[in-house]
Amino acid sequence: MATTVTSKGQVTIPKRLRDSMNIQPGNKVFFEANQDGEVILRKCGPIEERKPDKFDEFLGSADIKWRTDELMALLRGDD
Repeated sequence: MATTVTSKGQVTIPKRLRDSMNIQPGNKVFFEANQDGEVILRKCGPIEERKPDKFDEFLGSADIKWRTDELMALLRGDD
C-alpha cells in the first residue's frame, strides 16, 4: 500500500490497515524505524476522550422563534 507524504510531512494510514489494526479516530500511534529502514506502526492505548469545549454546554440551546423571512427582513432593513 502506497501513500503520499503531504507538504506538512503527514501521511494517511490506508483504511485497510486502520481496519485491520482497529485504529480509530483519537487513538495514538507510534512509528519506529528498524535497522533495515522499515517503519513499524504500533497502536498505543485507548482512545483519548476529547476535553469539553467551553461552548459545549450551549450547543443546541438557542431559543429563536423567528422565521427565516422575518430574520432576512430585519437584516436587510426592510420595513
